[in-house]
Amino acid sequence: MKVHLDCFPCFLRQSLIALRLGTNDKSFQETVLKSVLADIENADTTKPPAHTTTFIHRRIRRMLGKDPFQEIKSEYNRKALALYPSLKKLVEKSSDPLWTASRLAVAGNVIDFGIFTSIDIEGAIAKALKNTFTEDAYPVFAESVHDADEIMYLLDNAGEIVFDRLLIETLIQSGKKIRAVVKGSPVLNDATIADANESGLGEICEVIENGSDAVGTILEWTSPEFQQTFRDAQFILSKGQGNFETLQGTGKNIFYLFQSKCDVLSQELSLPPGSMLLKKS
Repeated sequence: MKVHLDCFPCFLRQSLIALRLGTNDKSFQETVLKSVLADIENADTTKPPAHTTTFIHRRIRRMLGKDPFQEIKSEYNRKALALYPSLKKLVEKSSDPLWTASRLAVAGNVIDFGIFTSIDIEGAIAKALKNTFTEDAYPVFAESVHDADEIMYLLDNAGEIVFDRLLIETLIQSGKKIRAVVKGSPVLNDATIADANESGLGEICEVIENGSDAVGTILEWTSPEFQQTFRDAQFILSKGQGNFETLQGTGKNIFYLFQSKCDVLSQELSLPPGSMLLKKS
């Protein structure tokens, strides 16, 4: 995926969301927003939008002197953990726990404050469990899981990580070794090692950092250690639109679980906006 003209106003909108979370000083919001225009002007339209978004949010964090998403990340970790017991029962009582857990993992992808300013978690759960996915590779996914011994799981957002925990626990119960991957440092509301610990994920599987603060997984910006681990991985589960943007075409065996939350991506995939997908590379 490359930057489209429709991405440019979205860059500004995402910047404003971050600034309003980070400060109430409208004059400073204006100063930072005008500064961000330089990154937008220099956007490389041959690259995925995640490249430009990464530069923008580096600038915002630097000028604010903090991570504007820190508080809302913890808030949604707590909200998701409050739902965890009831969701865990849904998985345990399901005739196909892997199907239910994978559906819930996609539902959790709605927790994205880089794009949204309000979240309907319960609505996303109901939609994921009751409606047909727009693209659904579940039969192939289930077969691939059955044949795999080890799985790399690329995490996306805080809060959402609790929904990922449900799927990871289901995979572990079926005898799979899971290596979950978080960002090396904060960007947007993406999960870091602190979120893995807060969600309880660090207690049930290995969690590693990718050494990067990039949106999605921009491999050349990750650590050499992670790059080697990625190259060695035989089976990868990838959460979120940013990871899909940056990893499609890498030639790896990847299953993408995400919601199509922007019009540009939806148009590229010829799907309605808001589509839920379990997509094979």
